[in-house]
Amino acid sequence: MKKIKKVLWAIAILLLLITVGALIFVNSLKPDYSGEKPLPGLQEEVKVFYDTYGIPHIYAGTEVDAVKALGYVHAQDRLWQMELLRRVATGRLSEVFGEDLVKTDKFFLSLGIDEYSAQTVANLNMKSDMVVLSRAYLDGINEFIKKGPTPVEFHLTGLEKEPFILEDIYNAVGYMAFSFAMAHKTDPLLTSLRDKLGEEYMRDLAIDSDTSTVWIKNYRKTSMDSLAVDITKSVTQALDKLPIPQFIGSNSWVIAPEKTKNGKVIFANDPHIGFAQPSVWYEAHVNTPNYEKYGYHMAGIPFPILGHDRNLAYGMTMFENDDIDFYYEEVHPSDSTKYKVANTWLDFEYVNKTIKVKDGEDISFTYKKTHHGPVLNGIADQISQERPVSMSWVYTKPKNEVLDALYGISHAANLDEFKNALPKIHAPGLNIMYGDSEGNVAWWAAAKLYQMPDSLSTKFILDGATGKEEPLHYIDFSENPSAINPPWHYVYSANNQPDSIAGQLYPGYYLPENRAKRIVQLLDAKNDWDKTTASEMILDVTSSVNPSLITELIKMFDVTLLTKEQLVQVDSLKNWDGRYSLNSTVPTLYHRCEYFTVKNTMEDEMGEEMFNKFLATHLFKRQIAWGANMAEGQWWDNVNTKDVVETRRDIVLKSFSDAWISLVEDFGPDPSQWTWDKVHTLEHPHPIGQVESLRKYFNVGPFSVEGSREVINNLAFPYDSTGLYKVNSGPSTRRIVDFSDIENSISILPTGQSGNPFSKHYKDQAEMYAQGKFRKMMMNQEEIESTAESVLIFTKE
Repeated sequence: MKKIKKVLWAIAILLLLITVGALIFVNSLKPDYSGEKPLPGLQEEVKVFYDTYGIPHIYAGTEVDAVKALGYVHAQDRLWQMELLRRVATGRLSEVFGEDLVKTDKFFLSLGIDEYSAQTVANLNMKSDMVVLSRAYLDGINEFIKKGPTPVEFHLTGLEKEPFILEDIYNAVGYMAFSFAMAHKTDPLLTSLRDKLGEEYMRDLAIDSDTSTVWIKNYRKTSMDSLAVDITKSVTQALDKLPIPQFIGSNSWVIAPEKTKNGKVIFANDPHIGFAQPSVWYEAHVNTPNYEKYGYHMAGIPFPILGHDRNLAYGMTMFENDDIDFYYEEVHPSDSTKYKVANTWLDFEYVNKTIKVKDGEDISFTYKKTHHGPVLNGIADQISQERPVSMSWVYTKPKNEVLDALYGISHAANLDEFKNALPKIHAPGLNIMYGDSEGNVAWWAAAKLYQMPDSLSTKFILDGATGKEEPLHYIDFSENPSAINPPWHYVYSANNQPDSIAGQLYPGYYLPENRAKRIVQLLDAKNDWDKTTASEMILDVTSSVNPSLITELIKMFDVTLLTKEQLVQVDSLKNWDGRYSLNSTVPTLYHRCEYFTVKNTMEDEMGEEMFNKFLATHLFKRQIAWGANMAEGQWWDNVNTKDVVETRRDIVLKSFSDAWISLVEDFGPDPSQWTWDKVHTLEHPHPIGQVESLRKYFNVGPFSVEGSREVINNLAFPYDSTGLYKVNSGPSTRRIVDFSDIENSISILPTGQSGNPFSKHYKDQAEMYAQGKFRKMMMNQEEIESTAESVLIFTKE
């Protein structure tokens, strides 16, 4: 018995030691939010005050010192995120995650972002203010890498930390420029559909702009080839594996003094980005004698992409312009190293790349390039034997000055200085929103736009051999869509179609009018906006389109064929105000009906695989209202029923029946149980959280959330056969800047400020975000210092 007790005591002591050791190890991985740290190269001491939510308020004597400290504190909360972001463009994800990411690495390497970044850095003026500050930021990151604790993800993956260099910043910007990738999902798909079904089917798709929908108004005071399907498939597979989020869309509006209660500008912005943990933005308030900005930073980028100070505020939405074109190339009949352009044969360029694979052999591959860009064949195995298709992307064409633009807009003192920085943004296409303390409101579409030959649709794969389907010239920035102080006293963007550019509607992958229509409806109706009502508007969950769509389709129902329960629900649909609240059953029934209507209309022609790819495009979103309002058309007929020609009414009634049956199967026969909270949920996924045993430690959520696709509170989800609407993108922050009370402007992040799972700020805003709450963006120094949760002091070495 004594021996057993001794063994048990030994085991207990061993377990205690292991537990204590584990706690010490875990504690050593936490960010340091207090104390003193030497930071090499500082000119004088820098103080960092952390507020209740872990947001650093950095006070320094010079901007170089402040940005160096910013690099350190950013890295200690987000180094893992920085590491992943810089690896995308350089094809180095397989080093971390293994062979599953090889296709993704191949695809991004073929885009040429890494080569373009290296070329850009080689031509930089190393003495410019932009470069000096960028290098100071990198110095801060690298000091943390050298002396700070290693994040747990590096331990779990076995990854070694490496210093950051200037090219890493440009590679991160390059990923941002590419990330929404609608051309890859849309153009090859449309080409394949046209080849398979013919032009008549194309006429009934919402490919071009609908003149009856809400457009953003300009204002200037004075002036069947399988290849296409394979490309879409290969790109989708590559992007689906990405461990970091993609940019999707956004809302923003800026209200002029004439429409606000306090006679000052109110600025609102909520960029829509794929949800992930950590979330995209890192907030930091930087203050020096000559510079102040409360900014939102992407991992590894020194200048805030969203920001405000006491004089001005700026933000963005995605422009959604078409900046990628695909070309069929013609290979020389007797020399496969050459391709045709007009009457000339040019040499393919051959690019050799090697991908390092975790727990596997290195993979070497070669791809070809034309003057358009990379040839996609050979990058994806399934299209290696088809005729060549190359990709032309405007991002890698002109001189890269995007970082100069970010420096310029973050250092502008007024509207003119701000505007002068915008022509340096060539890609991604961004709607830049602006408001200031002087009462100015403005919107510019910032992108390098180009003129194509008349009557040429860039929504299909073009002919690269003729030389007649090439860009003619770049359009001057002065002709880009914009509005400065318009007479209707506000500007807005919801990724919808902008008005004409240089006499034409610029092609793009614009979102439907739904959010824009609601924004305009709300802004036009009111002239006494304040911070409270603006914050209510950014949380609005009412659809401006779906109720009218139901009104149109419900006319086709024969009430004598419906059960008592169905009559009650149809009546609820008929009287629905379009609100997506958690306890409502109408949204659940509506979206089931919508899915089955689109499926029963289009899947028979497209086939299952192509239909599922179609569901991932913006074209699908535009098609919903457009298609449902078509009284007649080829799509309504089911091609699999040879002896019957289906009508719109047939499809609508069948879809309602299919939706009803599926809801009964999922939630039972009582419609009162079909509430929106059961199907519309948000979980923030961490790459390590894909391992089921680690999910609860790294992922955040899930939460039941209000909102839906294409309402202002755009908590969007993919459509599939599950009937569950798991939110995958939405507001990456919600910001309201009120120039009548600048120190009490409000914001929220989806999860928390820190990407370190052992930090108390890893998910401390998640429930607030899900519930539609806000917190202050603090700017008053006295308040910041007196309420600081902790202080971190960087000292001269």
